Amino acid sequence: MKLKEAQNVIWQNRKYEPKSAIEAISHLIQETTKSLNAFKQNEPEKAQKELEDAFSCLMIAMKILNINPEEVVYRQIEQMQTDASRIIHIYSDRVELSVDNEIKGSWNIYSQEDILDAKKMAQELKCKIIFEDATQLSLKEGLNENTTK
Repeated sequence: MKLKEAQNVIWQNRKYEPKSAIEAISHLIQETTKSLNAFKQNEPEKAQKELEDAFSCLMIAMKILNINPEEVVYRQIEQMQTDASRIIHIYSDRVELSVDNEIKGSWNIYSQEDILDAKKMAQELKCKIIFEDATQLSLKEGLNENTTK
């Protein structure tokens, strides 16, 4: 069964109707805490059951927030595979490539296309991307609106 399918089945069979995302996330935290406490009390079977309940709560919270669990898995894997020592810093006027906190290269930004190129390079080199300037937020938002996957 695919995760999105599982999410829908869990949603249809849920035992409570969360009124908000906050309530759903709070319930998730409660179930996770129960699991943690069971582990602390050396009750692994109970901890597993509570963790499985927490998984259902996670799927419900994600459904309320309209989050596709399959896309989450892909994003998390990509993030884990990214080498944290290699970072592309995108400023409002330039891009810097650093490796182990040492700047290895830099170039100017003249257009949205330059930002797209920097993002593509970061993906190819498995670099983390950091948007540095507060003014960069508008460029980042524009980038998200103008790109398609």
